Amino acid sequence: QVQLVESGGGLAQPGGSLRLSCAASGFPFSGYALIWARQGPGKGLEWVSGINYDGSETAYADSVKGRFTLSRDKVKNTLYLQMDSLKPEDTALYFCAKDRQYARTVVGAIPLSEYDYWGRGTQVTVSS
Repeated sequence: QVQLVESGGGLAQPGGSLRLSCAASGFPFSGYALIWARQGPGKGLEWVSGINYDGSETAYADSVKGRFTLSRDKVKNTLYLQMDSLKPEDTALYFCAKDRQYARTVVGAIPLSEYDYWGRGTQVTVSS
């Protein structure tokens, strides 16, 4: 069965860095786009970043552009989110999710309802 397992969250100071990982299994990893989304305290689910099925295209929310870097490793079947210059407003539960459509080439402006499997999340807290 499809599984997505996030890890790498924790406590970081403002300006610090964290690297999130999402280990995927149960589906052809190189065939599907993947995203990271987050839910901050008292907030709704927010799309953060996405990468298309072959890794040739990435997209970022304006709030993280220039600070976060998304990548995928087809050998390890793992999705990564490198988060630098962290801010307190980045505090959230971070989820990875898999696209329901095979080999979608674009990753921006895709509704969250188009992602059919989600991990349980990893908590990121940015505080001094």
